[in-house]
Amino acid sequence: MASTVSKQATAVQSRAATARERIDQTAYELFSRRGIRAVGVDEVVARSGVAKMTLYRHYPSKNHLALAFLRRREELWTRGWLQTEVERRCEGPSKRLLAIFDVFDKWFRRSDFEGCSFINVLLEIDDQKNPVRIAAVAHLATIRSFLRHLAVKAGISDPDVFARRWHILMKGSIVAAGEGDIDAALRAREIGRLLLKHEGVLDPAVAVRVGAAKATRKSRVR
Repeated sequence: MASTVSKQATAVQSRAATARERIDQTAYELFSRRGIRAVGVDEVVARSGVAKMTLYRHYPSKNHLALAFLRRREELWTRGWLQTEVERRCEGPSKRLLAIFDVFDKWFRRSDFEGCSFINVLLEIDDQKNPVRIAAVAHLATIRSFLRHLAVKAGISDPDVFARRWHILMKGSIVAAGEGDIDAALRAREIGRLLLKHEGVLDPAVAVRVGAAKATRKSRVR
């Protein structure tokens, strides 16, 4: 009898987990593509194939669902994709800072480029006390912490200020890509190289590669 009850309980938990996973996945796809404001709870329910009461059992309000989405976005986008890709591509903090824009360059050229969900929240919600906006600001700060870590490793004198400057470059390039400039990451990378040079931490190998690339472009023009 106990075994039967245990199996039934496990089955119920499994169905609940599956339902929540469907909700999470559906919300992630819709919110990341179209923003939070443009997507209603009813659409999430319809797309995920769960009952509305099931959704509200897991997420009492749309804000709760949006907060879960932002946490998942940090897990998948910030940590699972951006940081992982940057660290995989090269060694050395200054190289990794520039590699951010190499990763962005591929992203900007994808047909499913969706922009930054954290920035989108700030554009959608102007109430400074809104919990979803507050969370988006915190998730952006997580990205800045990664930049600060690289700045410290590179020996930059004021890593906090540098991280904010680099983050402005990143956010600006994302917005530019959103308006159709698919070369925005390459332009931002050039500005970033100047920032690193100004700080005296530009990797000599990077400088040589950039110089060679410029010389090649000039020779082609001639």
